[in-house]
Amino acid sequence: MSDISPLACESMRTEWIAGRRGRPQAKAAGGVVVRGPSGSEEVAVVHRPRYDDWSLPKGKLKRWEPWKRAALREVEEETGLRCEALQELAPARYRDRKGRRKLVRFWLMRPMDGSFSPSSEVDELRWMAPADAVELLDYDHDRDLVRSLAGADRVGDAPEREVTG
Repeated sequence: MSDISPLACESMRTEWIAGRRGRPQAKAAGGVVVRGPSGSEEVAVVHRPRYDDWSLPKGKLKRWEPWKRAALREVEEETGLRCEALQELAPARYRDRKGRRKLVRFWLMRPMDGSFSPSSEVDELRWMAPADAVELLDYDHDRDLVRSLAGADRVGDAPEREVTG
């Protein structure tokens, strides 16, 4: 007789099938939040004390939540900034700390209003030149996204708004 419940067996079977088909087992969305005029943009980078890392703001989707809505919600939760999503960027695919396949979809974002307040999830936000952000970020996929913005005219095309943080 097995010590594993039928529900646990079904969950493991579902996870195994998802893994076998290459589907992500964890889904997240986030933003590359940029402020400033074209040619002198700054990127928002956040510090997560739980992992003691520097990353772009992102987080897990809620059940049935659309990707873009999740990205805007997570950025606001982590940074305090209400943003507009300008365009979708290249997704990141990797294995998370638990070994699960993870897919993170990112949007280029421009802050509209709000201000940062430290929390237990994110204790620091830094606005940095893209080259400096690349040096500080802990993950290759985040660094690649920031590098991809270099010289992108679309970043400075949105109107400038006053944002603190």
